[in-house]
Amino acid sequence: MLKITSRILGLAGICLFISCKESTQEPEQPPKEPLQEELADGEYPYRRLSTYGFFEGEMKNLQASSSILPYEPASSLFTDYALKSRFISIPTSEKVKIHEGNFQFPTGTILIKNFYYPADFNKPEENLKIIETRLLIHSEKGWEAFPYIWNEEQTDAVLKVVGGELEVKFIQKNGEEQVINYLIPNKNQCKTCHNSSEELAPIGVKIKHLNHEVSIGQKIQNQLTYWKEKGVLEGFDGPDEHPSLVNYADETQALSDRAMAYLDINCSHCHQSEGPASTSGLFLQFDQKDPMKLGVMKTPVAAGNGAGAFDYDIVPGKAEESIITYRMNSTEVGIAMPELGRTTIHQEGVALIREWINSMDK
Repeated sequence: MLKITSRILGLAGICLFISCKESTQEPEQPPKEPLQEELADGEYPYRRLSTYGFFEGEMKNLQASSSILPYEPASSLFTDYALKSRFISIPTSEKVKIHEGNFQFPTGTILIKNFYYPADFNKPEENLKIIETRLLIHSEKGWEAFPYIWNEEQTDAVLKVVGGELEVKFIQKNGEEQVINYLIPNKNQCKTCHNSSEELAPIGVKIKHLNHEVSIGQKIQNQLTYWKEKGVLEGFDGPDEHPSLVNYADETQALSDRAMAYLDINCSHCHQSEGPASTSGLFLQFDQKDPMKLGVMKTPVAAGNGAGAFDYDIVPGKAEESIITYRMNSTEVGIAMPELGRTTIHQEGVALIREWINSMDK
């Protein structure tokens, strides 16, 4: 079984808009809470997470059953510092295929992402509390999102399509107590950023994010090579034949590579030609080379009050005058980006992007 040894303090996160897409449509309302009998075990989707049989033993240990594989992106979205564990369930006798540089998942594939906190981040393996589990299920209609909220006993989680809010307390690495109002998105909100050409789509489960080495058993191995050896991946020609991103938290990597990995995993699902922020002209994929599309000396299309007193998304050598860091460093509604997925500031992420901008030639 694949063993993930590095946990990255979450990012989500959902997306980091620097410029917003204008829309004249009314905001989508959250769905009504379904009746319990409509979601009874045995029907689709299951009301209780335990019914899927993803985990063995006590649920709270998140011990994967033989039917699922753990996976780990090189960098993780920020979600109020939540830790995450991720698994994929691929139907028996089916394979994930690579076509034109993208994964093609068979119908019935389920992506499983658990969000949890330790009581003390100085002891990240102890006294864990799981908050939610999000499922992305690839049905015949396409991808569908289902949020499950865990009970206080940590014995199970129940489907809650309207999402929720929960107070979470933990000790930060500096010894200070942190209290946050953790927000669990409703089913419709998931599409806010899990959006490609107006269709719900995964974010972190892409070749560029998974094409890296992890600890597998007693050795270090590329996890997509491992998938191929397990017979669940077709079309992978080897790590060097596909894009690969670094872990942005790895300070041994080049600053520009770290910054672009951060922007890619946090922002590019919106800020790309197929994303909700396509009209912004700000495209933040890891291989973007056009300075203007990265926001260098670019005025925002529709940032509104979110731009503050600043004129450009990025001012080389002057992070304190750049809209991107201004919005990252805020939790105020109308300014903070992402709009969903965080209620706190990702201090390490802000510091990284500031350093990157300040390193640019003026």
